[in-house]
Amino acid sequence: MASTTSSSEPGIPEAGLVIDMADLATRLAARRAELSLPDLPRNTGTRRTPSKRALLKAIEELSGKW
Repeated sequence: MASTTSSSEPGIPEAGLVIDMADLATRLAARRAELSLPDLPRNTGTRRTPSKRALLKAIEELSGKW
């Protein structure tokens, strides 16, 4: 199902826009440095629900790291 707010019609600037993630990461890092934003630590996970803990454990068992 196509999005009702986006368009793939030619002539629309956003149509077919592809974001290069490496470029985006570089631009975000530069912006954070420019604004003096601190590097925020990841969530410690001390308040996770049992279902969330089970999900993360299953991901880790499949050689994934969240």
